[in-house]
Amino acid sequence: MAGPDVGQGTRLAAATGAFICFEDEAGQNLRPPKARTWAPRGRTPNVRVSGKGSGRVSVAGLVCLKAEARGRLFYRVRVHRGRKGEHRSMSEADYAGLITAAHQQLHAPVILIWDNLNTHISAVMRTFAGAHSDWLTVIQLPSYAPDLNPAEGVWANMKNGLGNLATPTVSDLAAIVKNRLKRIQYRPELSVSRALAGVSARSTSNPSMASSRHSRNHAPACPRWPPPQPRPRRSPASRRGPAAYGPG
Repeated sequence: MAGPDVGQGTRLAAATGAFICFEDEAGQNLRPPKARTWAPRGRTPNVRVSGKGSGRVSVAGLVCLKAEARGRLFYRVRVHRGRKGEHRSMSEADYAGLITAAHQQLHAPVILIWDNLNTHISAVMRTFAGAHSDWLTVIQLPSYAPDLNPAEGVWANMKNGLGNLATPTVSDLAAIVKNRLKRIQYRPELSVSRALAGVSARSTSNPSMASSRHSRNHAPACPRWPPPQPRPRRSPASRRGPAAYGPG
């Protein structure tokens, strides 16, 4: 398991033909993120949502990039129903399964870059990385570096599609989250290979790939309702004023 030298991953990928895979996690409960919407002017829209229970959907994703290859997104969804003794986040087994599945689909070595979450640096994950050192290299990100992780753009894009969405159960929410992630996987304009271009500059013109914090602070103004009507054009005579008509 390597240190926080992210440049090491690029050099190693060029030498071995490996995929550089950035990992990150996200979660969503039954209270959807707020988003702009239409409403009569002067009336704040109200969206009724279900806040009952402690259900939650956790997602772990891998954004895998390689020179001259299509970017790939792999993810794993875990539903937490708030039962007694239930783990509320991804476990080491979930991460190990996700990494192994990505390796089998990519047919190439994997250079895994992720943060210092306690589950990532646990003894179980260190043992897993050591047992698969022939195809897996792990590099830790600095303590707080969200701008270095392309997966942040994937989560922002996913949550943009969940704004003001009221779901009755956590199972319905999980189905919608999977649908949003499938769109990112298969739609060319949402390809994860383009997420890397917006990592170093969050103020790009593509708001769908910006971070959620950037989207809230720099969201476009809400359109007026009803839309303003165009002002009638004045005739040339009316623009010239009374002097154009001659003396009284």
